[in-house]
Amino acid sequence: MSLESSKTLAGIGAILVAIPFLNLIGIILVLIAMNGLAEYYHEDGIFRNALYGFIFGIIGAVALIVVIVMLIVGVAFVSPVAAPFIGVGLFIVSLIVLYIFSLLGAIFYRNSLSILSQKSGEGMFETAGLILLIGAIIPIIGEVLKFIAWILAAVGFFSIKTPTTQVSVVAPSPPPRPPSAPTMPVSEEKKYCQYCGTENKVEAIFCQKCGKQIGEKET
Repeated sequence: MSLESSKTLAGIGAILVAIPFLNLIGIILVLIAMNGLAEYYHEDGIFRNALYGFIFGIIGAVALIVVIVMLIVGVAFVSPVAAPFIGVGLFIVSLIVLYIFSLLGAIFYRNSLSILSQKSGEGMFETAGLILLIGAIIPIIGEVLKFIAWILAAVGFFSIKTPTTQVSVVAPSPPPRPPSAPTMPVSEEKKYCQYCGTENKVEAIFCQKCGKQIGEKET
């Protein structure tokens, strides 16, 4: 699963988690997406902690259902005098069980979101995980905080930046320089004696043959 698909699926799932009666579908979508994100970032803790959070949430819900069934059955088979006490006792037990497992689930969800925040560089996950944990600690009001936490998580999922592939541009090599023309040796200048016509070097003052001074003619 690509990063783009994983973050989109997780964002949709997080929104559904915040909606009553759709939260189970939402958390399943989040789990699938977390598995894809764990593979993309090569970090198993992202999916593993989210899975533990989901398991504890399911255990808490099942425990609550069992306690409710026990409450109904227990009240039906006891005397009317003892029924209220048994009902209150089972109700308190169910709340305690649900609170404990919800808190454990929130701890693991926060761990998953914290790891994802470090890997993706998106700080919204850290905030969402903290609010989710606070919401699990505080009864009743905490449900509002959980709603806010999952909305923030959805924003974080959609905000994950997809790295762009950088294409390296190879600079064209400069054209080959044309071969320089060979330098021709400068011909050495000569001068001639005005008396005997002998060729002499340009710097010669006296003729090498007759010995007279070049450039001056006797009168």
